[in-house]
Amino acid sequence: MAQVVRSGERLRAAEEVIARLRGELAAASVTLPSLRVDVVSLASETPCPLVDLGRCTLETASRLADALGAVER
Repeated sequence: MAQVVRSGERLRAAEEVIARLRGELAAASVTLPSLRVDVVSLASETPCPLVDLGRCTLETASRLADALGAVER
């Protein structure tokens, strides 16, 4: 039962991170339509959710690069 609880917590954490990332990307006018939890990463005995950023157009990739380049380092 503890394994199921930890798995659920990991999935919720991944979904929260994806929601946060989606919001930050939207603020930079970037949309990654395939952004989601990678379901294959949930199939193992001890799930370790991965974030699938998916594919995007060249225009979207360019906007993402611009947004990342604008971040102060």
